[in-house]
Amino acid sequence: MSIFKDKYGKSLSFKEAMPKLVNRLYNCLLDFELFILHCVGKLPSHLVRRFVFGLGGIKIGRGSTIHVGARFFEPKNITIGEDSVIGYRCFLDGRDKLAIGNHVDIASEVIIYNSKHDIDDPFFTAESKPVQIKDYVFIGPRAVILPGVTIGKGAVVGAGAVVTKDVADYTVVGGIPARKIRERKLKDLNYRLGRVRLFQ
Repeated sequence: MSIFKDKYGKSLSFKEAMPKLVNRLYNCLLDFELFILHCVGKLPSHLVRRFVFGLGGIKIGRGSTIHVGARFFEPKNITIGEDSVIGYRCFLDGRDKLAIGNHVDIASEVIIYNSKHDIDDPFFTAESKPVQIKDYVFIGPRAVILPGVTIGKGAVVGAGAVVTKDVADYTVVGGIPARKIRERKLKDLNYRLGRVRLFQ
C-alpha cells in the first residue's frame, strides 16, 4: 500500500510522488519569500522597499516606486518601467508575465490578475495569461484588471472598473465590465509623474 496519495486520494508511487513533493517544497519557499516581501512592503521607506523588491525579482525602472502595503504573486515575472507609481495596497500578480510601462500611474488598491480558474474544467485547473499596461496609463482606485488584458498607451481606467478585455490607446473606460466612455483628448503625452510622498 502506497503512503503517497494525490489530492483526490489516488495512490502514487515514490517516482510519481517525488515531483509533487519537490513542487510543494518550492511553493513553501515561495510563500516564505512572499511573506518577507509583504512585511518589507509595510516599511515607510521607498528606498528599502525598492531594494528588497528588486532582490525578490521585481524589475523596477528608474524613478518608479511601489507604495506601502503592495502585495505580489511570483515577483520574478513583474516588470515596471521608469517613472511609474504603484499605489497603496495594490496587488500585482506575476504568475504569468506582468509588464507595466513608463509613466504609469496605478492608484490605491488596484488588483491586477493574470491567472484564474477554469470554472468549466472538471479539475478546476488554473490558466494564466500575460497582462500588459503600456506607457502613460492611469488606473483609478480599486479597479480590477483580469488575465490576458492589454491596456493601450495613454488609456484611463475609471475607479472601481473591472477590465475583462483589451483597452485601446487613449481610451477612457469604466464600469463593470469596463466599457468605453470616451477618448482621451490629449494624445501627445510627455509628462513625468515626479517625486512621491516620502512616507507612503
